[in-house]
Amino acid sequence: MTMADSYVLRFLFEDLDIRGAFVRLGTAWQAMQDGRAYPAPVTRLLGEMTATAAIIGGNLKQPGRLSFQLSGHGPLKSLILDCTQDLKIRGMARFEPGLAEAPLPQLIGDGRLLLTLDTPLAQLPYQSFVPLEGNSIAEIFELYLAQSEQQPARLFLAADGKAAAGLFLQKLPDADLRDADGWNRIAQLAATVKPEELLTLRPEALLTRLFAEEDKRLFEAREVVYHCPEDWDKVRGMVLQLGRGEVEAILAEHGEVLVRDDICNRDYRFSAADIAELFDGATPEKPTLH
Repeated sequence: MTMADSYVLRFLFEDLDIRGAFVRLGTAWQAMQDGRAYPAPVTRLLGEMTATAAIIGGNLKQPGRLSFQLSGHGPLKSLILDCTQDLKIRGMARFEPGLAEAPLPQLIGDGRLLLTLDTPLAQLPYQSFVPLEGNSIAEIFELYLAQSEQQPARLFLAADGKAAAGLFLQKLPDADLRDADGWNRIAQLAATVKPEELLTLRPEALLTRLFAEEDKRLFEAREVVYHCPEDWDKVRGMVLQLGRGEVEAILAEHGEVLVRDDICNRDYRFSAADIAELFDGATPEKPTLH
């Protein structure tokens, strides 16, 4: 099986009525971290959440964007992820300087998980708040998946600076009719997976190692890409909304207008000439991007 190094691969235990997915992110995950210098705990947690977002976002049946925001009052302020139905991802983390390794509840503090689904046909985005019950990203999302789809789910995650990966399993409605012990058996086998196996083994090898005696049907892998393009039109519109007086006051104080795009880790800079052309209705030359 030939695939990119960032992908979601779905599979099915047909005899058991249990479905699953395996995700591994290489260059897409590395591009999201470029220029960020996250400490190791933040890298791991953001990577685990990115892998989860790719699994869940890949289930969208219509054009749209699924956003995840895990936020709290601890030293890890927020983890923010977007994933579209065609598996374009972007994301970021906010945290206090000096953040050190600690259990997730301690890092997040009093927190919550907000899920937002934005589709072209919806007048307003759909939002859902998920309680932060669990000691890991995997446990939080297992609870969410079990509640939202009314079926038990298991999730195993791993991430470092080079890769992020996850194994997802879900019991389907007829599983007990097919094999009364099937779900327990598959979940126990999956629980033997090691983080280094998630991060390094090819999916066929991993699934064979975990479920050697089970019949599996693998579907075509779908590529995941990091997607955070420039959007000068949006930024110019934001500057125009501020009004000329306020923008010129910013120019007088700072010598330029700086718009920071945190999620894409990009600065948009406007000089006095750029601002004059923008408000006078002319199309300005493209300002310097850093």
